[in-house]
Amino acid sequence: MQANVKGTTMPVLEMVLEPGEAIISTHGDLSWMSANMQLSQTTNTGGGGGIMAGLKRMAGGGGLFLTRYEATGGPGMVSFASKVPGRIFPVEVNPGHGYVVHRHGWVCGTPGITPSVALQQSFRGGLWGGEGFILQKLEGQGQAWVELSGEMTTYELAAGQSLLVHPGHVGMFNDSVTFSVIRLPGIANRYMGGDGHHLVSLTGPGTIWLQSMPLPVLAHALSEYLGGNESGRDAAAGGVVGGVLGNVLGRQV
Repeated sequence: MQANVKGTTMPVLEMVLEPGEAIISTHGDLSWMSANMQLSQTTNTGGGGGIMAGLKRMAGGGGLFLTRYEATGGPGMVSFASKVPGRIFPVEVNPGHGYVVHRHGWVCGTPGITPSVALQQSFRGGLWGGEGFILQKLEGQGQAWVELSGEMTTYELAAGQSLLVHPGHVGMFNDSVTFSVIRLPGIANRYMGGDGHHLVSLTGPGTIWLQSMPLPVLAHALSEYLGGNESGRDAAAGGVVGGVLGNVLGRQV
């Protein structure tokens, strides 16, 4: 298996597979492929999970099934183009060392990867705390490829060290990092500051990757030029991390 990231501002991930090799991805991410690539739908990625993992993906806004691409009769190629300017890069996933990724960040992975949903420690808080902060979790064993929007900034957080981040700018972090949604302090800050009502608290130990231009924030920046009603930057960012506000944003766009 050979992975090539082509381009700069709008990269394309080109995967070249030998006969019998396969990768998995979410629905709708395919850009182009060779004629000998065989597609199938699966809930079992090889890393376990099955139907229960599919139901977890659905809770996070994904689909019950994943698409499996397998080369047949010779080497095959399948490509995934970026949705907005940004970066596509690989990460190694191992048992006990997974990653939490923003809702649309996972591009594809080897069959040992198990994508599911990540909630903050309180289930009720994860659904109703702010935007309903729901992210993807990549577990299992293998290699995954992740897409972040805009420029990427990384921070190493020591144990107990926290960083407050606007929800849309959360790109990815080690699963050793804990997260929760908190209300922005002060009524004036929430309703007059223009920064939304909630922030995400990320607490180490672990590495976090932040993205400078998440798609919903970009859409909100363009909304005044496109017409229609606006619901604020905070609601736009919720499209990244919450299924409910993501649907609201989809109706506006």
